[in-house]
Amino acid sequence: MKERSLIIAKCEDFSKQMRKNVIKLAFHAGPNGAHIAPSLSLIELVAVLYGGVINYDAKNPFWEKRDRFILSKGHGALGWYTALESAGIITTEQLYSFEQNNGFLPGQPSKNIELGIEFSSGSLGLGLSYGVGLAIASRKQSLDFKTYVLMGDGECNEGTIWEAAMSSVHYKLSNLVAVIDSNGMQSDGQSCDVMKTNLVSIWKGFGWDVRIIENGHNVEEIYDAFVTPNQTENPIAIIARTTKGKGISFMENNNEWHHNRLSPAQYKAALAELGEDVV
Repeated sequence: MKERSLIIAKCEDFSKQMRKNVIKLAFHAGPNGAHIAPSLSLIELVAVLYGGVINYDAKNPFWEKRDRFILSKGHGALGWYTALESAGIITTEQLYSFEQNNGFLPGQPSKNIELGIEFSSGSLGLGLSYGVGLAIASRKQSLDFKTYVLMGDGECNEGTIWEAAMSSVHYKLSNLVAVIDSNGMQSDGQSCDVMKTNLVSIWKGFGWDVRIIENGHNVEEIYDAFVTPNQTENPIAIIARTTKGKGISFMENNNEWHHNRLSPAQYKAALAELGEDVV
């Protein structure tokens, strides 16, 4: 219990600093703007993964037995990069190269294993298929690592997701975990208006071990969903109900912030909501 409480506290600290870094980096990006709201909805999910779940050695990024993380929802990269920095995988200097000329971190991920980036994403719907390949490779090479693939609920409109979902169960990939950031929105509006689906029923129907996180910003709930042992041979799907733009009142459930740029006044107001004053 003591170890669990320490991990929870660490992940909560990660998420608080990560959310501030998202705002700072988005403002630093200037007129380029950034995908701010989609990044804010996944903060706690990646904070828990990198703070208490993923098996990774920051000093040996090419370690063959490292767990793999695939951000299929590439437009949430800003939030993910802040987790890489919190976990010590990239430096603060590298983090602040986000969207800068000759920088290390573009607006959507570009494969760079040395920096912990396993997969180039941006075109939606491709990450789970890649994750299936990694999970199969883990078995064939007897390397015993896990693969985590984070997607958006809007991304689940893509047909390639379901081809990968079928094959995952067929091959009994219990070493594969799909994480759905279900914030109820996508670039074109409310997900239920664009394509109404019942994700819980669909993933269960495909045979996945489905776990529902009612509050995708509650670190304890997220941690428990990840660490509960798999009782089947099937892959795990974790559906986390989140809020797009979480933590900034004028961004929450406001699709104007799917991709946008911050004015100085908005920057100051956003950081103030997170408990930090701009001097």
